[in-house]
Amino acid sequence: MSSVSLSEPPQVTKPEHLTQYRVLGAISISHFLNDLMQSLMIAIYPLFKTNFSLTFAQIGLITLCFQLTASILQPLIGQALDRRPAPYSLVVGMGFTFGGLITLGLAPTYHMILVGAIMVGVGSSIFHPESSRVARMAAGNQPGLAQSIFQVGGNGGSAAGPLLAALIVIPNGQSSIAWFSAAALLAMGVLFMVSRWSAAQHRKPKAKRQLMDNHLSKALKLWVLGGLLLLMFSKFLYLAAMNNYFMFYLMHHFDLSVRVAQYHLFIFLFAVAAGTLLGGPIGDRIGRQRVIWLSILGVAPFTIALPHVGLEGQSILLFIIGFVLASAFPSMVVYAQELFPNRVGAISGLFFGFAFGTAGIGAAMLGHFADHYGIESLVEFCGFLPLVGVVALFLPDLRVRPAN
Repeated sequence: MSSVSLSEPPQVTKPEHLTQYRVLGAISISHFLNDLMQSLMIAIYPLFKTNFSLTFAQIGLITLCFQLTASILQPLIGQALDRRPAPYSLVVGMGFTFGGLITLGLAPTYHMILVGAIMVGVGSSIFHPESSRVARMAAGNQPGLAQSIFQVGGNGGSAAGPLLAALIVIPNGQSSIAWFSAAALLAMGVLFMVSRWSAAQHRKPKAKRQLMDNHLSKALKLWVLGGLLLLMFSKFLYLAAMNNYFMFYLMHHFDLSVRVAQYHLFIFLFAVAAGTLLGGPIGDRIGRQRVIWLSILGVAPFTIALPHVGLEGQSILLFIIGFVLASAFPSMVVYAQELFPNRVGAISGLFFGFAFGTAGIGAAMLGHFADHYGIESLVEFCGFLPLVGVVALFLPDLRVRPAN
């Protein structure tokens, strides 16, 4: 009466194969606080733009400093942690985020804003690879569900950032950003407890885990990995456009205030969080490659239609787009981990780093596009990016089939 999981062998009764929900909950809360602080920085771009008379390109450069720092360091840190785990690095990474928030809140010049953004990026580069590793360690036989629980915390924080910016930062000014350093201190306390659990797991005798043999050649694995990164590029370039510039589109096209535009961005980011929560467990059941192509290619009709409907219709489409598009990322990460089961840290760092890098470079490029061709043309152009999802139709199915 044994059952076969999608990525683990039949020994499902052993303790190491049980899903550790308390650990996943703690790491998800930490992810919530981490990404809340990051999205807060993005949500107050209109405030920075007004206070320092910035162009769209300069706004994009802030995101570039944050995202590019994270993208360069994350794969390197992930690879280093594969070789020599350092559980308490989670606390150190959150310390950088704490310092970055203080810098952003007190920055007197544009250049100091860039320094604060870099510090937040360094914190993310340490947090994401190791926390994703912890999620995998606590996953048991449900890696997709574990990745979704972990990621939904981050997406929930990203959704809460604009809302808190509208309620607290915009009315009280730039200095109120520093108030949120209390969230970083709380996250450091939670991560200290998570690090203790992770360190205890590393001290245990290493079990001989029979990792899934996906029977793919190294060359084919690399081609599949390249296809996944191409899909990531289209997904996160679109998300970069929405996160960084859609508020300006709403303010220009519908003459909305900053606060009302942030409420609409909250709708989108809330939908992203909901889609992330369901994407992983659905991938556990029906296959990750199916979730990936349905999520990215399937959202294209809605992204293309978005600029051509009214404000109420856009609110509906924003929710659909955020929900459907976000469901792919947990499946992408676990799918890549199953391609390279002995390189969990490096793969996690690569994917989170690539996501940050795409968003950062994309934000800078899209800022120049918006300056030259207009914010409405930017939204129309980005609506066609999900068509790249056709690549997902060629991904192999990595699921383990039950033996009859």
